[in-house]
This record gives sequence, structure tokens and C-alpha cells, in this order.
Amino acid sequence: MGEDALPVTPSEPPPSRLPPSAFVVALRELEPRAAALLTRRLVAGDSLEGCARFLGVSEAALSVSLLRAAVVLARSLTPTAREPAEGEEEAAWARMLTAALEREEAPVPTGLVPVVDVCRRLRAVSGEVATGLESATQEELASPRRRREDWMRRLAVAALLALTAYLYLSRPQEPSRLPPPPPRQSPPDAG
Repeated sequence: MGEDALPVTPSEPPPSRLPPSAFVVALRELEPRAAALLTRRLVAGDSLEGCARFLGVSEAALSVSLLRAAVVLARSLTPTAREPAEGEEEAAWARMLTAALEREEAPVPTGLVPVVDVCRRLRAVSGEVATGLESATQEELASPRRRREDWMRRLAVAALLALTAYLYLSRPQEPSRLPPPPPRQSPPDAG
């Protein structure tokens, strides 16, 4: 309750009520590798083993990467999320996040709860998020800005090719290679 006896409502919805569109926006704003990892693991539903095999890393390394990506995502969506301390806490949180994503009743420390809630919510609305990500990608590909960028890239490549051809054709002539001199013959012996 606030000072005027009115209920105080947080400005951000709790993770369990985040709309799929919030995840679409947040995933598109993330660093590409982190977004791809979260999308593959939580939206597409690939197993930890499958993701680790696909990326060519150990499951432990993937768990830490997943935790780091999930923390960044959670911090962008909810103000209560925090990063773990380096070292022991990060390794423990990575194991606990993996367990929490596998089993609903897995114990989770208080600091990790917002991250787990965001991950579980993302998994719950994964179908809608996948559709939203695909729609956003299609819109971006069809946008005038993207078409202009594509044409500028093509013009830059054409200019580089033209410059290369010009420099190749206008290079100075290489001196012609003279045939090697004939071997010297020794004078005949008189005598």
C-alpha cells in the first residue's frame, strides 16, 4: 500500500505475465550468440546435450553460457534480476538453472528466481515467440532500409571489382623475360 492507502503496482509485470511480444523484442536486442542460444534451448526446445553437441562445447560450458544469456535477458525484462558473482556462485547458478529447467520442483536460490521465472515463461510461450521472431525477421527483410542496405552492398562489391579490374589492366608491363644465354663453349684445343 502507498501512502494514500492505494495499492502500489510495479511498473513491470511479473515474469509469469510477460507477453510473448516482450520476449521477441528482448531477444532481438540481445547479442546474437546469446539470442541464438536462448532461442535454440528455450524456444525451439533443444536438449542441453543437443545444444552442446551443436555448438561443440561441453555441457558445463553450455550451462554457463546459457546462464549468462538468461541473466541478460532477465535483466532486460525484470528489474529484480541480478548477475551472479564470478566463480563459485556463477558455476552453482549454472547447475541450478539447468536443473530448474529440467524439473519444476528443483531448489533455486532467491537471487536466481527471477532468471528461472523468465526462462520458464519464455519456454511456456515459445510457440508465440517463435512466430513473433519469424514475423519480425520477415518484416526486416522486406523493409525499405534493408533493401537499401542490400543495394549499397552490391554497389560496393561492384565498385571493388571494377577497381580491381582497372588496377590489373593498367599495371605497368612486366619486362619480357629474355631467354637464358647459351652455355659458353670452350675453344678447341690446338695442338
